Amino acid sequence: MKAGLCFEKRNAGRLAVAMIFAAALFVQKFIPETGTATAVDAGVSALVLLAFGACYFLIRSFTFEVKREGALPWIWSGFLLAAGSIFTAYHVQYLLLDAELRSRITREKMIYNILCCLVMFLAVQMATSRTDLSCIIAHSFLMLVAGINYFVYLFRGNEFIFSDLKSIQTGLSVAGNYQFVIDDRARYVILISALYLALMHKMQVVIPRRVLSGAVCFSLAVLCSVYIGEKTQYVVTETWEQKGSYRNGYVLNFVLSVRDSFVREPEGYSTEAVAALEERYAAGTDTAGTAGAEGEPGGPEGAGGPPDAAQETGAVPGEAAGSPERPTIIVVMSESYADLSVVGNFRTNMDVTPFYDSLRENTVKGYALSSVFGAKTPNSEWEFMTGNSMAFLPSGSVVYQQYITDTPTSIVSNLKNEGYTCVAMHPYYETGWSRNMVYPDLGFDEAYFLDDFDKTKLVREYVTDRELYESIIGRFERRAANEDLFVMSISMQNHGGYMDKFENFPEPVRMLGLNYPDVNQYLSLLYESDAALEYLITYFEQVDEPVEIVFFGDHQPSLSSSFYPHLNGKGLSGLTEDELEALYTVPFFIWTNYESEEEEVEITSLNYLATMALERAGIPLPAYNRFLSDLMEEVPAINSRGYYSKAAKGFLHRSEAAGTEAQWIRDYEILQYNNMFGGKEQSSFFFPYLSEE
Repeated sequence: MKAGLCFEKRNAGRLAVAMIFAAALFVQKFIPETGTATAVDAGVSALVLLAFGACYFLIRSFTFEVKREGALPWIWSGFLLAAGSIFTAYHVQYLLLDAELRSRITREKMIYNILCCLVMFLAVQMATSRTDLSCIIAHSFLMLVAGINYFVYLFRGNEFIFSDLKSIQTGLSVAGNYQFVIDDRARYVILISALYLALMHKMQVVIPRRVLSGAVCFSLAVLCSVYIGEKTQYVVTETWEQKGSYRNGYVLNFVLSVRDSFVREPEGYSTEAVAALEERYAAGTDTAGTAGAEGEPGGPEGAGGPPDAAQETGAVPGEAAGSPERPTIIVVMSESYADLSVVGNFRTNMDVTPFYDSLRENTVKGYALSSVFGAKTPNSEWEFMTGNSMAFLPSGSVVYQQYITDTPTSIVSNLKNEGYTCVAMHPYYETGWSRNMVYPDLGFDEAYFLDDFDKTKLVREYVTDRELYESIIGRFERRAANEDLFVMSISMQNHGGYMDKFENFPEPVRMLGLNYPDVNQYLSLLYESDAALEYLITYFEQVDEPVEIVFFGDHQPSLSSSFYPHLNGKGLSGLTEDELEALYTVPFFIWTNYESEEEEVEITSLNYLATMALERAGIPLPAYNRFLSDLMEEVPAINSRGYYSKAAKGFLHRSEAAGTEAQWIRDYEILQYNNMFGGKEQSSFFFPYLSEE
């Protein structure tokens, strides 16, 4: 092995090019229109450039040679690959996170990130047998992905994950609308990476026995992959803000997103199976069409009857529900709205939701299963609008950011095809959960976000429910003559984080016998929501035109873990299936301002609510909703944790399903898979998109 310094004249030219490149990174700081640099910044930038120049010149003058014989190339190769993996993993974290967020990642997760990087380095080494080239390629690739995430987060507020690659064309088409600005930390990362690449270029280590080298690298890569897979099988991909970077580490989080992007084809799935379901519903018989427990045709009670009368006779939508015309449909998905009494009993100094409790007339009311607890609101939103279920997707996934297609069939597209104007309202940032990208694909004609609301009307730090409802009423009053209106609204008032005190919120409700400040604040928020709900219903009670309001909570709140033992006697672990599902149960109602049947629903799930709303509005059900209507008769509720079994009279895990229940769930999974992952084989019968105008 030989190492030393050799100063050459041509290195001066290379240094000049490198310095021009480095200086260009800092130019933006000093442009009057965009820069914010001070005299101190100028001095620091000059020192950084001088240090970079000196290091670069020394590296370019450095010579290093390792003989190809013996064990030395193997030792150096192993050292460089390991060191490169460690350096790259920490370098990625430095680029994406500030010091406070970097400190949140655990040592264990950081080791997994290093091993993920090592797998990449080993994979490239298998192809090249040149360690210097392997380090250059692997480091450059991983930093490129991290760099993409840097800008994606800057523009969109979310992590860049594997499934985003399918929308790369769309991203490139709008890239010109954004200003690419980098901070000092990114500048330092680029310069340090340039020095690392220059150093690796000098470390020309070649392993002569290429076949053996490839076998060793392959074995090590497999061992690392198996170890990572085993240790992270219950770790979920994080996509909200920078949680993927500080909870999992960005490299690991991206790898997890690759894992979660491939949803396994369900048992029994085929184009023939989908065609059989199409034939069943095209024929209008709505029977189960699959073998029963004893091999005979089976299905839910009443599933073999004729189609809905309104569909069969061509009756004007709305007549079946007692309305002479199609109603305005308003959906309110209320943030963290829940009835904690389903988990266990407690006492308060006053009624928390007196108006909600009083609703009876012209109301379907009850409880529904959500698939999430404490977070991941868009999954509830997606289940409601599409009728699909998180039961068949990886735990922890977020559909809007991982699995949404460019042509998602939903109540939005169905109503738009019926001539409705479809409006979305959410008094928070439009980039949240990528709604600004998803809503146009869903088919919304209008979307209103935080800047479209009165931001002085706040409870704590969030726009109030009352302000959201006033905006809904305002849009209703602005509707054109004969305009059929659908409004999908998502509130923010009750969002989690219940420990801080606010002058604009007095918190009138408190528990008796227990003192949990976060629970008291949460219950007080529900009381505020109830008053706003009364305002909304009271207004539409006085409207002559038919109106249907669908209201449901997206999930239960995440409260102090020590509070739950007081509710259910156990807490959040060691629960039976029934006790677990209680944590995923939220209230709902469907109310009309015209005469409709009063009904109490003991249990359903969010994926059925849109079908129930269409039925109650008298709007003909599309084929998929007719399937869901039949499914609901046999499987009344299903979510990510399990389903309600009529046979067992309780909740079961999906793997425990048997007989007719198992067959219906299997058909449901087949149709959902075809909907989301069928590609060119997607059923246009069950999943039509927007009709061409």
